Amino acid sequence: MSNIILYGSHYGTTKLYAEELSRRTNIEVSSFKTIKDINQYDTIIYLGGLYAGGVLGMAKTLKNLNDVSHKKIILVTVGLADPTDEVNKNNIRNNIKRQLKKEVFEKAKIFHLRGGIDYSKLNFGHKTMLRLLYNSIKNLPEEKQTAEDKAMIETYNKKVNFIDFSSLDDIIHEISL
Repeated sequence: MSNIILYGSHYGTTKLYAEELSRRTNIEVSSFKTIKDINQYDTIIYLGGLYAGGVLGMAKTLKNLNDVSHKKIILVTVGLADPTDEVNKNNIRNNIKRQLKKEVFEKAKIFHLRGGIDYSKLNFGHKTMLRLLYNSIKNLPEEKQTAEDKAMIETYNKKVNFIDFSSLDDIIHEISL
């Protein structure tokens, strides 16, 4: 049985989780950019950073999956908002569903991890996008703010790190099933 951990990460938080998961499971880890034939693997664990509602590299990587009936697919998102918030989880799931073929989405086990951000390391495009988003939500009444909005307001223009490697335990359990 061949397994692979793939990740899509702009600034490194998702990569840290992927490398730690690899260390704990002895499964090869690689950036999604290097994968040649996704179909050769029986178990595919994809970790992707959340950017503007999408999971970095996920759609591009998994679009070439053929027969998924005998594959184990585990998708892991890494973002700033609290992954235990049901509204946030539903929004992420709906975005994932729109990005994947139906059979891949239905086969996948989905997990959510909390990442981090360092505004000083963001590229110009990401800084601009986040500034526009921040300006659009900062004056919303609190009762209209989502968990994602609140996380954005709390962390805007700061360096924060919510990485918790113990949150990998449920994923490791799922891999071993």
